[in-house]
Parts: sequence; C-alpha cells; structure tokens
Amino acid sequence: MVTRREFLKLTGATMAGLALTSQGFTRVLGAPAVGGIGLSDPANQDMFTNAVPDALAPGFKYQPDKKGIYKIRIGASVQNTGLKLDGIEVPTPVWGYGAQTDKIFTWPGKTFEIQSSLDGGPAVTEVNWENKLQGVAQHLLPVDTNLHWCFSLHKYTKYSIDKNGVPIITHLHGGHTDFQFDGNPEFFYTPMVKNKQVVGPQWANTAGGFSERFVYDNAVPAGNLWYHDHALGITRLNVYAGLAGFYFIRDGDDTGLPNNTYGLPAWPYEKAYAIQDRMFLATGELFYPAFPGDPYYADFIDGEGAVLPPSLFPGGGPTALAEFFGDHMVVNGKIWPYEQVEPRNYRLHLLNGMDSRFMALRFRAVPLGATDFSNASEPLPFTVIGSDQGLADSGTTTDMLLSEPGSRYDVVFDFDGFSNQRIIMENIGGDEPFGGEFGDQLYERTNRIMAFDVTLNINDATNAVNLPAQSDDFVANLFFTGYGGVPAVVDMRTRKVALFEGKDEFGRLQPLLGTAEPATDFAGNPINWPNTPVYQFAGLTGQMEGSVAWHSPTTENPALGATEEWEVWNATGDAHPVHLHLVHFEVFGRKEIFWDSHTISEGDELPDGSTADPDDETRLIPNDFYTDPAGDGTYLVTQTTVQHNSVAGDPTTYGMGFKLVNLTTGDDVVLPDNYVENTPKDMVTALPGQVTMIRAKFDKPGRYVWHCHILSHEDHEMMRVLHVGPGA
Repeated sequence: MVTRREFLKLTGATMAGLALTSQGFTRVLGAPAVGGIGLSDPANQDMFTNAVPDALAPGFKYQPDKKGIYKIRIGASVQNTGLKLDGIEVPTPVWGYGAQTDKIFTWPGKTFEIQSSLDGGPAVTEVNWENKLQGVAQHLLPVDTNLHWCFSLHKYTKYSIDKNGVPIITHLHGGHTDFQFDGNPEFFYTPMVKNKQVVGPQWANTAGGFSERFVYDNAVPAGNLWYHDHALGITRLNVYAGLAGFYFIRDGDDTGLPNNTYGLPAWPYEKAYAIQDRMFLATGELFYPAFPGDPYYADFIDGEGAVLPPSLFPGGGPTALAEFFGDHMVVNGKIWPYEQVEPRNYRLHLLNGMDSRFMALRFRAVPLGATDFSNASEPLPFTVIGSDQGLADSGTTTDMLLSEPGSRYDVVFDFDGFSNQRIIMENIGGDEPFGGEFGDQLYERTNRIMAFDVTLNINDATNAVNLPAQSDDFVANLFFTGYGGVPAVVDMRTRKVALFEGKDEFGRLQPLLGTAEPATDFAGNPINWPNTPVYQFAGLTGQMEGSVAWHSPTTENPALGATEEWEVWNATGDAHPVHLHLVHFEVFGRKEIFWDSHTISEGDELPDGSTADPDDETRLIPNDFYTDPAGDGTYLVTQTTVQHNSVAGDPTTYGMGFKLVNLTTGDDVVLPDNYVENTPKDMVTALPGQVTMIRAKFDKPGRYVWHCHILSHEDHEMMRVLHVGPGA
C-alpha cells in the first residue's frame, strides 16, 4: 500500500483508473488511469506564467437587478487553470457560481461588494442562490455515502445524486445572518428535477419554509467575508469542485475607494487572492483521493487500522480521509500565477481556502524570471492591518504570517525599491498537519504560491498609508457593543468546549467537538443524554459531557443577547481552525493545559526507568504504564460515541471518543507576532495542549453551527449545532 511519502516518488506514474457505475465512482485497482495517464506532475507545469485573475476588477463583481436582488446560479463549467499536458493547456471541469445574466459559472465565483447600512447602504442584501446542478450522473468527486451526509438523514436515504441532483447550501462565512439564511448544512437543497426538489429537514422549522432567496444583514462594519458551499457531509467536495468566492463589506472609512480615511490602497492597487491547493489528473480533471492506492489512503485507513466492509466500500472506497494536502497551488483558479505590479504599496486580501493546510506566508525577492529561492533575499517585512471581520487596532509588521484554513488576512506590502525584480509569496508551512510547528515539505513546489513582477511603471506616486489609528481597545469595544452598537448583556458566562480525536464505527480517525464540562442550556438547566436504547447501550446517561457527534442533542445553547467567554480545550495533537457562525469574536488569551503526571509525553521517565518515545505518548488514563491518575492535572478517559447509524446492541456501529477530567491549566501562552489576532475574528487557531479563549455576543436567535474549518474534519463530525435562545 502506498503511503503519502511513498506516493510522492510515484507522482506522474500510472495510478488507479476511473470507472463509472450506477452508484457513482469506483476505481479499478491495477488499471491504468484515464487514457493511460496518471496524475499531473507539478514538476511538468509552468510556474508564474499565468496572469492571476483579478477578483476585485469592476467586471468581476456581481451587480443586482433593478429591484436590488442578486440572482446567482450554481452550475457546471469548464475552466482553464493553466494546467498543461505535453505543452498544451488542458481544461478542468469545475462547478462554479455565475450571475443569471452571464450564462457562465466561474471558480472562484464573482465578488460581491456591499455597502454597509451603517454608512448609507441598504439594510439587507438579497441573493437568489439557484441550484442548477441537475442532469449530472454523479458528483465531480468521489462521495463517501457512509458518512453522515445529506442523503443519509432519516427519510432521505431514498434520494441520490444521479436521480435528484447535487445538494448544496451557500454559507456567507462571517455574515451576521438570520439562521434560516446562514448556510446551516441541514438547510441543503437540490436542483429542480422533473418538477421536484429535495430540501433539507431544517427548512420545516422556519417561517415560510424553503426559499432560494437569502437575506443578509448589512448593519455590519467593513470586512473581508467569503461565501462557499456548506452541504452536510460533502462540504469538502463541493468547495473543492469550485464553490467559493469573495464577499466584501465597505463602510464610510474603509470604502475601497481612493482618498479613503486611512489612505489604504484602492483598486487597482487593492487585490484579493483565494489561495487553495489541488491535485489534478494529467488530462485536467480534478483528483481527490478516496480509494486504495491513492495518496493519504495508507495513512488514514491502513495506518489507523480501519476496517472498511466490502459491502459498504466496494474495492475499498470511496472513503473520506482525515485530511487533504494538494500538490498544486492555485490562486483565483490558476496554478502558480503571477501579478504585474508597480513599485508602490498594495493592499492584499489573502483568503486561505484550503481543506487542511495551514500556511506560514513570507515574501522574498528573486531575480526577474526566477522560479525558486536559489538567489532569494531574506524574508521581507510587510504589515498586517486586519483580518476576518475588519481592521485591526493597529498594524502588525512581520516577515511571516500564520494563516489558518478559512481565515482572511488584510496585508499591505510595499513593492517600492524592487523594480525589475520578482517577489515570490512563499509558504513554509509544510505539507502535513499543523501542530504549532511547521511540518515537512513533502511536495516539490508547494512552498511557492504566486509571484509579483515589479515591472509596471509607476502610475500613482501616492505611497503613504495611514494605518488604522484605532484606540487600543478597538476590538474589545466593537465586540462589547456588538453589530450596530447593540448593548451587550453585562453578565458573562464562561463555557468550556473541547476538541477531540476519536474513531468512527469503522476505526477511521474521527475528529469530534464536545464539552469540557457538564452541558447546560441557556437557562442553566442540565442537558441530558437522550433516554433511548441507542444511548443507554453506549453507557451514556445523565448529563451530557465529553465528545459528541453532530446529530446528538445541542449542548451549545447561549441565551439570546448573551455574551459568553468560550474556553476551547484542545485535547488533540493538531491545531484546529475553529469557526463560529453568526458572531465575530475577540481572542483574549491562551493557557497551557496542565496534564496529569500519569499521562505520558515524549521524554518522560517511565515507571520501568526507560524514557518515553513518541509511540508512548498518551493523555489517556488508564494507559500502558498507569492505572490511576496522580490527581495533579487534566487527563482523558474513553467514552463511546453514538454515530448517526448506531444500532442499540451492536457495538460495531459505535465509535470511540473521550472526556476530559480534572480540568487544570498552567501558564499563560503568548504567541509570536506571526499570529495576528488584534482584530474582530470569526476564525481562531486552537493549538494542541492549550486552552484558547474567545469572547462573543449572541444577538440573533435560532439554529447555527460551530466547527473546525478543516473541511475534511467538519464533514466527519467535527461540527456541532450552536442554538441561540429557546428551542434547541
């Protein structure tokens, strides 16, 4: 079986072939790939020869109709990414967004630019999201129908993509949105097929029922939002197929126009880059691993000891894999593109649209035409002026920026002094899960993202930037007043939530959310495990606590109008980008988890006098060395996880999770300047072995979600309902 590292040696060699069945994707093991050609070898692709599409160009912005409504469709298209086979560009089938009047679909979708109602814009933005993905025989990518996904829900198993079309639901990431328009994954809907349309179960709980017209609140300050698909169990696939785009809010200060309050560069000196990674077949099609022999399969299936029943996974797949790292870097739908710039300040909006990849971004100068760092400068300084939800309280000058999946960072880079040189945007984050230290670079070219050629003559000599002169408590004030200046509740609740890594019913790694305390509702009443046979058989009785799958009762239930401080306890070995829908939040601190001395870390002295190595590491008690805790810190105990398909009396249908015991914290953690968090955020990097503390105000009622924004994680249960107010 090919491991991820071994696969790198085989890139470009013959891989498993593709075949179609009435059930969708299968792979014929040992068969040649399409046309006898395997995966695209990044080493055979040109670097920095394709101009990057301009996501902020006036012609790439959606326009409303005469009634002020944006009419957007979701459909199939073919797009040139710059990928070549034998020197000839090959097209890539994708799914994209497109205006009804354009008759085309693009990856990424066109950009929304909306004026805040706080500064004279309309109160709301109305968008029709019309699903036109009917008539497709299958998904563009292999669907694991054994996951908890749209058509595995109760009363939905009779539906399929080939008969009913692809379910989608668009989420405005960072939006301050009423729950029915938020993009909750159980609000999915299919295209109209034979005058019938399948809609998700949660539409039954909304006034007026299903509608493709979504309404977004404009009473928000300026910010760099984005929109992407969020359908249950196939978010990673729909986004990978191309369903993402930018959504900018402008206000009276951050106008996006010349002569704005802060002197920030405006178009054409303001740019927006959606950075993603992909794998391709050499013939141009998108490739996503899911079968034996594919990259990552040996790591996450064989390496975890998973057993996939042939009746459910014919030929060993398709199966969801725990993470994905592509070997081609893509910006605004083009592989390794370039941008021509003038020698002056530019404002760069950087979206991390990856599945799993944290980036550590740097800028380095090289000779014009260079494609590597053999003659590169040291990392160059740049200034981070904002992030997800707006401008920072002050600029942070750094030479490296940590970027988590789902995040947006607002950067000013000065190209002055680099005429007739090339600046390469570098990524030193590696091609492995991020745990606070950067992993190895396993692919040859993923350390380069795009290039800036400083070859244009100066057209606008204005180069001064008056960085936002906010007060030191700018972020806190914005947070405490909430959107539109609504006063917050004075009394704050501290809520303890947790991140776990367990196993599903097949033994696959399953990331999970849960609580680090007994669960209570908005009024402080206990939330109990359901008194049903499926939970009783698992030994889950009484008050809910520990790891919990998506479908179980809601445990995050803030009161309407409440302000809460969340402690996010990360009991896993990896960092997770945590995203809360509805709210923006302040990141106000971190602490180390102080572990019980009978848990094991590398380098610990063990009872037999030996020294622990990485294979001995565990925070679980009992373990191979200790039966009982020492009682001086935090530890984990195992806890059964009820899956969406668990059957009372059948232990093979349950998974394994954990519960945190004896919560104890150690020292405060101060992160370096390459973590920029002095801004309203909707994403936060929760580092392993730490408690990350955020503060948010929950000012709209209804059913939202919170989740890890590693898309492969949220599709495999690392997502939970966040219900504000009564009715959870």
